[in-house]
Amino acid sequence: MAERLSLSLTLSPSTPAPTTMAAFSTTASSRILPSATAAAAAASRARLSFSSSLKCFRSSPLVSHLFLNQKRSPMVRVSERGLSSTASPKCAAASDPDQLKSAREDIKKLLDTSFCHPILVRLGWHDAGTYNKNIQEWPQRGGANGSLRFEIELKHAANAGLVNALKLLQPIKEKYSGVTYADLFQLASATAVEEAGGPKIPMKYGRVDVTGPEQCPEEGRLPDAGPPSPADHLRNVFYRMGLNDKEIVALSGAHTLGRSRPERSGWGKPETKYTKDGPGAPGGHSWTVKWLKFDNSYFKDIKERRDEDLLVLPTDAVIFEDPSFKVFAEKYAEDQEAFFKDYAEAHAKLSNLGAKFEPPEGIVINDGPSEPAPEKFVAAKYSSGKD
Repeated sequence: MAERLSLSLTLSPSTPAPTTMAAFSTTASSRILPSATAAAAAASRARLSFSSSLKCFRSSPLVSHLFLNQKRSPMVRVSERGLSSTASPKCAAASDPDQLKSAREDIKKLLDTSFCHPILVRLGWHDAGTYNKNIQEWPQRGGANGSLRFEIELKHAANAGLVNALKLLQPIKEKYSGVTYADLFQLASATAVEEAGGPKIPMKYGRVDVTGPEQCPEEGRLPDAGPPSPADHLRNVFYRMGLNDKEIVALSGAHTLGRSRPERSGWGKPETKYTKDGPGAPGGHSWTVKWLKFDNSYFKDIKERRDEDLLVLPTDAVIFEDPSFKVFAEKYAEDQEAFFKDYAEAHAKLSNLGAKFEPPEGIVINDGPSEPAPEKFVAAKYSSGKD
């Protein structure tokens, strides 16, 4: 994997992305101005009201197969202070349960009309996937804290194109100001999997947002796509998050969604018989035939490798080559129910990594009344990588 490997998937867009982005207003959600003096705060707000430009994210030699093209459409406003929003929740407040439910319904409608399942999965994974279990302090440990809304992190090569996912979710964020960005990203990711036919994911909410770009993690915490030793690299990165071999393979199965675009990642074909007509913008190289359906076909197709129009990357091939990975890959190729069970657990675990919840036990939203989650998230409970 010489290129950057995304923790998730993307869907290609239609309209070209703008070359500049306006700065966010001081009402941007989930942030608090430094508390110096009232005058200093006012001056800071005034400065932030001016426009700042953000160049459209281009493909980088480090961008991997999963950092794919997204739907490019109307401008998303980004600046060092994050996405703009006309109304904001208090930074350290838990998300409103009723607004979470309503936001979920709006996300479902968005998925029905824009076919953006892969990029929303990728957005949630990339916000959470910076977690380092060896760092105890929040937010230095990274993880699901909404930091991906800030320009400095959006500019990381692994996050190329994710500004388009933010643009898709911004109207929902503005409508439901009582939902934190950290929760919105994870809500969108889980809903996308479920709406694509995947398993119900046991999610909880109440994640607190970081307050500013200085709290973003450094670049380089996400996986690469083609290192000399794919198995060792995957273990180094995912063990650092507290994930094990079974969870690495289960999460790899999410590649059943999405396409790679060589102009961004350097991987795959410009188009195949499965992608030349879309949906969304045509083109790209998918891992599966039905690349908007969540099932276990990824494992079947990687195992058989009979179709040159289906993508197989080094990190894909290794799950059937490494003895420990292979046990789970073979199992999932034969048993979709087992894959769905393990994937749902791994996705939920990933979505909680590094998060600070308020209330500490989190909030579960179901079709009925919202209720507290039964167990408080404790980072130390996660394994060191051994299954």
